[in-house]
Amino acid sequence: MRPDGIRVIGLTGGIATGKSSVARFFQAKGALVIDADQLAREAVEPDSHGLAEVVAAFGRGVLAPDGSLDRKRLGELVFSDSARRSQLEGILHPEIKRLAEERITRASATGQRVVFYVAPLLVEAGVTDRVDEVWVVTVRPDVQLQRLMLRAGISREQAQRIIDSQMPLSEKEKYGRVVIDNSGTPAETNNRLAEIWSHEIEGVHE
Repeated sequence: MRPDGIRVIGLTGGIATGKSSVARFFQAKGALVIDADQLAREAVEPDSHGLAEVVAAFGRGVLAPDGSLDRKRLGELVFSDSARRSQLEGILHPEIKRLAEERITRASATGQRVVFYVAPLLVEAGVTDRVDEVWVVTVRPDVQLQRLMLRAGISREQAQRIIDSQMPLSEKEKYGRVVIDNSGTPAETNNRLAEIWSHEIEGVHE
């Protein structure tokens, strides 16, 4: 159960759109940022309930020699098996939700009023009910392609294949109550984010 008086904003977007830099801006403004990818790692840390469930479902072969999760091995097991992938998600999603709710509750107790829940697959995973509203970070297709090529050091063809495997940004934008175009320079984006913060956070929810 989410505490009263706290606003949870889901921040999402496609690969190489700059979600992390946008989140850092809001964090510097005083908002709490919760990273779903980080929670996913915490959910299966050694000695965790989540890891025990994964081992029970997939066998001890998914463990590394040091007792941690062998993500590569687990990935190989679920990559081409939708049923196994769904089984894994059925274990991870409740744990991620629990960890997120713990952080939100603690934040509320300290007087925090705005939380950004950063989740690349917020829409695709069907977990938009975890947040009060969705904000989408987007860029022009040519910018996304160039940034991914540069960041990953891959060819245009490789980058395009990765982008094509994801939900199109034009589709994801439809879910956003606020859509943040990050196609410009960092200074241009920061100016836009400052406007959004002023209007959406300070102006509406003081």
